Amino acid sequence: LVEFCAEPQRQKRRSPKGMMFRALRLRPGDEVKSNLVEFCAEHFESAFVATCVGSVDRCTLRLANADRERPNEVRTFDQRFEIVSFVGTLCPDGAHLHVSLADAEGRCVGGHLLSARVFSTAEVVLGTCDESFRRLYDPATGFDELVIDEGSPSGKKTRILSAGGLAVLWCGFAAGLTLLLLLGGGRRGHRH
Repeated sequence: LVEFCAEPQRQKRRSPKGMMFRALRLRPGDEVKSNLVEFCAEHFESAFVATCVGSVDRCTLRLANADRERPNEVRTFDQRFEIVSFVGTLCPDGAHLHVSLADAEGRCVGGHLLSARVFSTAEVVLGTCDESFRRLYDPATGFDELVIDEGSPSGKKTRILSAGGLAVLWCGFAAGLTLLLLLGGGRRGHRH
């Protein structure tokens, strides 16, 4: 089901302070969300999707018009898609994952990932940081929303992450990952 990427035969590089990354590959027929939740439970207290490339041949998405009154605006697609974007958070209370998929004509569809089956591969990099995540029901939205326990797994400070806070967290991660790659995080001899 899940295969770890082999350790490179070179000196290990440090991740940006407080961050750790793990890579895995899902194989044809694997269910994406359940495998990521299982992997996260085994290796992290909570995590975020740093990147993912691959393809699926079946997926079920909750669409953007879902809300408290219509939580099940769901559509299932039985066709091949390339994964063009995949983001989200994973924690013991569940996963909040969004995906964008492109079909054979280049048309895109996206939404909240409920399930997806790998067609050829799904190469995923998950990351974790100093904060741990939980999901708690928010009566304002009607859904379980992200709660962050800052500083340690014991959760000394807890806050609900706003959209602006998530943007700041993502920008910090992107800057750190870019710096890591610029400092030699890429593999030599890798062919595209």
